[in-house]
Amino acid sequence: MVVASGLLVINWLQPEFNWLTFLWACLMAVSVTTIVHNHNHVAIWKNRSLNRAQDYWLTLFYGFPTFTWIPTHNKNHHKFNNRAGDYTITYRMSERNNLLTLLTYPTISGYLQQRPILDFLAHCWRTRRARFWFYISEYVLLIVWIGGALWIDWRKALLYVVIPQQVGLFSVLIFNFLQHAGANEESRWEHSRDVVSPIMNWLLFNNGYHTVHHERPGFHWSQLPAKHEEIRNQLNPALTEHSFWWLILRTYILAPFISKLQRPNLRVERLERQSTAIEEPLIRQLRFDKLGS
Repeated sequence: MVVASGLLVINWLQPEFNWLTFLWACLMAVSVTTIVHNHNHVAIWKNRSLNRAQDYWLTLFYGFPTFTWIPTHNKNHHKFNNRAGDYTITYRMSERNNLLTLLTYPTISGYLQQRPILDFLAHCWRTRRARFWFYISEYVLLIVWIGGALWIDWRKALLYVVIPQQVGLFSVLIFNFLQHAGANEESRWEHSRDVVSPIMNWLLFNNGYHTVHHERPGFHWSQLPAKHEEIRNQLNPALTEHSFWWLILRTYILAPFISKLQRPNLRVERLERQSTAIEEPLIRQLRFDKLGS
């Protein structure tokens, strides 16, 4: 949080554009999205006022009200886990896991998630009016933050406020797609893809240990590596990746041209098995009817 805040100040005040500090700020924006995720599962502070202040800070650097994770992620994604009913399902537009589905997923998924957010706000208005106004205050603060930055210097606002926010928002949805696309959502141990890269998990608070996170979403992020080791033998090796960037390069750049690099789509394989299990008895029955006639 200190580094992300400091980089905004440094980038804004320095007279010339600096690619190093700009890209660093974008990288920190991705880390911020993981903080938002973790904070909504296990609040950072014991004090309620500090947690409210944390919500406000995250809203400003995340680029969207942090409460929105409650209806879209905690109450929806963790309930359905890429099955029917999940607003973030990865196969809504296509069963294919290619570069087109990857890059279009954040926009489509982000748009569809607005419905549960509005429904959640309506529910809070009816049942928890004080909380409703706190959530609205996140929207107001974000609008004032971005609007004020644009009014002071619209070029710097776009470079140092808006672009890092959008990088974070886009990246976190990309992560969700990668963690579930091609996995078997009906299986307890094959519903998620794990990325066990030490560097990535250091930067993103162990977000790569996704299977165990779905198994125990209330665990603090620091506990996930140890909990992952406890269940590792039950996981499908095809869903364990040791490098995030090799996953991207292999799946979306090389595999379309090098077939041996392609990984199985466990969801499609399950659907094919189910289809065969239904069709074979029907075929046998049709053959029997034909012989009888």
